[in-house]
Amino acid sequence: MERSEDAAEAGLSNRWPEILVALFLLAVGVIVVSDSMRIGTGWEEGEGPQAGYFPFYIGCILLVSSGWILIGALARISKPQPQFASWVELKSVMQMLVPLSIYIVAVVYLGLYVSSFVLIAYFMKVHGKFGVIGTVLTSVGVPLAAFMLFERWFLVPLPKGPIEQMLGL
Repeated sequence: MERSEDAAEAGLSNRWPEILVALFLLAVGVIVVSDSMRIGTGWEEGEGPQAGYFPFYIGCILLVSSGWILIGALARISKPQPQFASWVELKSVMQMLVPLSIYIVAVVYLGLYVSSFVLIAYFMKVHGKFGVIGTVLTSVGVPLAAFMLFERWFLVPLPKGPIEQMLGL
């Protein structure tokens, strides 16, 4: 049996992304409001607003809006929901998100240059299907150019890892 073009691909409905984002923003709102209360949310006579005055109200708006979205999403939990993304689309997003997340953590431990070398080489080889020579030249050249531009010419230090420290850079 041939699949018609009108048939939708299987995927993730709007329900769980909506609920998870609402919960995340609710948690952010709680953090903002509680920290604002810790540092002061009042208005001092002759001084003006305390440091937490404006963040407190922004946090309250965040709490109300994310709570409203969460309540609406939970009220519609048993009803059919439109599709958020197909599994193929989510796989494409994860193919970018996972390596970038690893890169962010790697920068802390390996430094910007080594991490960038690995990330560029990975994307060029795995996703771009480039040859070895082009991959090596680019993945070495881009961090080297960034090093020369920032560290040598602009004198702006970027995060370094153990390899750069061993080289005395």
